[in-house]
Amino acid sequence: MPELIFPGPEGRLEGRYHPQPGRPDAPLAIVLHAHPQFGGTMNNRVVYNLHYAFHKLGFTVMRFNFRGVGRSQGEFDQGIGELSDAASALDYLQAMNPNSKHCWVAGFSFGAWIGMQLLMRRPEMTGFISVAPPANMYDFSFLAPCPSSGLIVNGTADRVAPPKDTHTLVRKLREQKGITITHEEIEGADHFFRDDEAHMKPMIDLVQGYVRRRLTETAR
Repeated sequence: MPELIFPGPEGRLEGRYHPQPGRPDAPLAIVLHAHPQFGGTMNNRVVYNLHYAFHKLGFTVMRFNFRGVGRSQGEFDQGIGELSDAASALDYLQAMNPNSKHCWVAGFSFGAWIGMQLLMRRPEMTGFISVAPPANMYDFSFLAPCPSSGLIVNGTADRVAPPKDTHTLVRKLREQKGITITHEEIEGADHFFRDDEAHMKPMIDLVQGYVRRRLTETAR
């Protein structure tokens, strides 16, 4: 998979890009990683598995390191700069694939918070996947209204982003009209879905099943 260096707001950003050969109109997906100051990178297992889950479904996919992570330039910016990084990554992905009609964002933990903010900036997004969104740490009230339907997944044993806070977020989003929020929980999974067979694989299967269903629908 080609390494990618592309321009961001604070210098170059490092990514991985995985196109669909011979399919210039393939749907697009961008995958966002967890908190840079707590070890989050684009090579995190959840992010890596989400990347390949989308690629197997026929998407052209990109994941990248936020500013200050890996070979990406800049410094951590409390989410403000990271949202700009995500917007730059999406611009770059769309510019390379002008024939694509659909674009999704997937995020893990801090990346789920950034991904849902990106939705608010980019009304053309078709759908979102939020894995273990840290609703206990960050304010998600900007989703008013949430512009697209999506899937929220969390583990029942998540101590970083407790399930009760995720339930509150889902409840609020479900009060909005015109979108459908699907919520799934992986029994016994922690924040990082550490057990491949018991937690990671079922989570990825849920994501793929959800996206596959959405791809067959004509309406948003």
